[in-house]
Amino acid sequence: MTVYGWHASHEQVHPRALLDDAVHAEQAGFGAAMSSDHFSPWSARQGESGFAWSWLGAALQATDLQFGVVNAPGQRYHPAIIAQAIGTLAAMYPGRFWAALGTGEASNEHITGQGWPRKEERTARLKECVDIIRALLAGEEVSHDGLVHVDRARLWTRPAEPPALIGAAVSEQTAAWCAGWADGLITVNAPHEHLRRMVAAYRDAGGRGPVCLQAHLSWATDKNEAEAIAYEQWRSNVFAPPVCWDLELTDHFDAVSADLPMERVAATVDISADLDRHAANLHAYAQIGFDRIYLHHVGQEQSAFIDAFGAKVLPQLA
Repeated sequence: MTVYGWHASHEQVHPRALLDDAVHAEQAGFGAAMSSDHFSPWSARQGESGFAWSWLGAALQATDLQFGVVNAPGQRYHPAIIAQAIGTLAAMYPGRFWAALGTGEASNEHITGQGWPRKEERTARLKECVDIIRALLAGEEVSHDGLVHVDRARLWTRPAEPPALIGAAVSEQTAAWCAGWADGLITVNAPHEHLRRMVAAYRDAGGRGPVCLQAHLSWATDKNEAEAIAYEQWRSNVFAPPVCWDLELTDHFDAVSADLPMERVAATVDISADLDRHAANLHAYAQIGFDRIYLHHVGQEQSAFIDAFGAKVLPQLA
């Protein structure tokens, strides 16, 4: 049975309010949760970007939900530090934490001043980081010299069972590549045929574990309001790679999305005032083969969405 979770968007909501929203989501019937991990929002209109790893400890303590986070090790984060963060949370909350690992975006990583590597180098760097993190979680002492460097690192606090390391992908090629190392796959909503090919690429390459989806949606009691929320908050997020990977500043995203037509946003965000339509959309994603679907209402105010979906949408999907 597909699990329906709630997505915590640190780029849009202050972490104190987001913690209250996580508690609210569990009370409303959401069965799991996931978190973004950004240094910068995608737009000045979003206006937040709390530190996800501090927040995750609080969220795991405040709820009984399973939580995951999407992280990009290798530049902003050294993989040994990410292994330590993963290991500590998994030790404190056994069976309730997972991490998805991806190659990242320049908007978060440029802050180190190192420059933004080519995609093939970022992919190779990620695989080095995955191997380092796995070895550290297994209790090994790790030294490594490559695209990242590690000197005699060892994790002293580790979970009894290493948590799942899930691959983050938006293309069939990357999904198939993730099958070689990942304990699951996560992607974002896209046309259904593309998502079917993504799932097939991962499974056909031997991919194991859950296949997960982050579903961007916008709901309000009035359709025009739902459209206005999506346009105001998420129009800077509709660009396919390499644009979304390579732009560096909120000013850049706001500039390229300034005159974007509403149709472009509606192609990326499921927008409706009709809760039955939202339920049907989510059911259709489950039919594609997703084991976990994390609902991301792209508005900054989450309470009304959580109440409405808890009362009217989740029961239809049970």
